[in-house]
Amino acid sequence: MKVTLLAGGVGGARFARGLVDVVEERNVTVVGNVGDDLEVLGLHVSPDLDSVLYGLAGLSDEQRGWGRADESWQALGTVAALGGETWFLLGDRDIGLHLVRTQALDAGEPLSAVTRRLASQLGIGATLVPATDDRLRTWIATEAGEFSFQEWFVGRGHRDEVDGVRFEGADAAVAAPGVPAALDAADLILIAPSNPYVSIAPILAVAEIRAALERRTVPCVAVSPLIAGRAVKGPADRMLARLAGGMSPRHVAGCYAGLIDALVVDESDAHDLAGLDDVRPILTRTLMRDEDARRSLVRAAVGGVFA
Repeated sequence: MKVTLLAGGVGGARFARGLVDVVEERNVTVVGNVGDDLEVLGLHVSPDLDSVLYGLAGLSDEQRGWGRADESWQALGTVAALGGETWFLLGDRDIGLHLVRTQALDAGEPLSAVTRRLASQLGIGATLVPATDDRLRTWIATEAGEFSFQEWFVGRGHRDEVDGVRFEGADAAVAAPGVPAALDAADLILIAPSNPYVSIAPILAVAEIRAALERRTVPCVAVSPLIAGRAVKGPADRMLARLAGGMSPRHVAGCYAGLIDALVVDESDAHDLAGLDDVRPILTRTLMRDEDARRSLVRAAVGGVFA
């Protein structure tokens, strides 16, 4: 079975890790969000791609939920001592990856090619590809003004309520090589339990990718990022309440109107399935607390739609 996964954030990285434990790795393609990419101290950082990369390679820090395990912070300490910017935390091991990526990008190599090479170097058998090689950036509108995603999310601790989201560059962005083909060739398309607005919407903002989902002839299954109506981590629940009008499975499914056939919902939300209409609910436990839980969730998503 060939599976293509749209993923972003911590939830996307953990789900991707569970997916390659259930589906043969070489048959998995993960399309990653680049809307929150940024430049830090002259380095090109791709937080969502890197979270998936570290997750698939078994290198992620499970306690923090981001970055590499066994990280050190000597370089950032020097940056602080010299009066440099330290608001976006970069560990020493992480910086090594960003140095390699930035050098390759500066030499004219596209992000998709760099990502493919990094994945190969780390022994990853799945295909990891950014949604686009073009510049695409997420901007967050709030009462305090408009901020780039990382400035809002990290710099301001996502404390500002969100009035709108836009994706700079989306109009001209072309899907990265292999992405439409992976969607067209898939036996199953999955959308990870990621924030619909800032992790998945930037991927869907690439017209070719949305069109591929609209013309699909195979099931597309999304996994709700909410448990008992609340996000496990991050502002997804607050954003749904403000932008979609609620935090039920129906509101999550509404973010993917016309694009999904089923929604994996946590058992704690089983009482709140009204309004899903043609979207089939798949009930299971969705908290990915460990490897077994990740695999169980993936099996429910993969098997539930074919049951």
